Amino acid sequence: MSVQLPEEARTMLEKALSSEGLRSTRQREQVFAVLLQKRDHPTADEVYARVRDKLESISLATVYNCLETLVQCGLVRAVNYEREPTRFCPNLSEHAHFQDRKTGRVYDVDLPDELMEQLRDILPDGYEADSIELYFHGQNMSESNRTNPSSNNQKKAK
Repeated sequence: MSVQLPEEARTMLEKALSSEGLRSTRQREQVFAVLLQKRDHPTADEVYARVRDKLESISLATVYNCLETLVQCGLVRAVNYEREPTRFCPNLSEHAHFQDRKTGRVYDVDLPDELMEQLRDILPDGYEADSIELYFHGQNMSESNRTNPSSNNQKKAK
């Protein structure tokens, strides 16, 4: 059984595809629906596993092609971390990403408009950024302190 793409999302998808001379397909709709349904920055393999539950006949190559098309149309962002597989993010607002090194999970980080303006202001004179991509890497310190109580004591001692 397929995931239902909300009407607003379907319209957005059809408009974006049409502007690129493409048409909406059941596969593209399913891939987009899966990304919108669970916004956890999945890899192509994870998207494939989720879509395959709904559309058994889809291939991994088709999922890759659909993701590439969604990125090309500006409906999804490709998020790349060093030597890891590309992840996909349907959040199109200006934001940063934080990756928990321990779990690999990626989180959206909302950025204040003032900070985005400051980042644009530090560019060399005469230059303008088309986009700004910020990536944070770290770990959940509250989780780290629970699993290693001695590190909690060391922080208090400082």
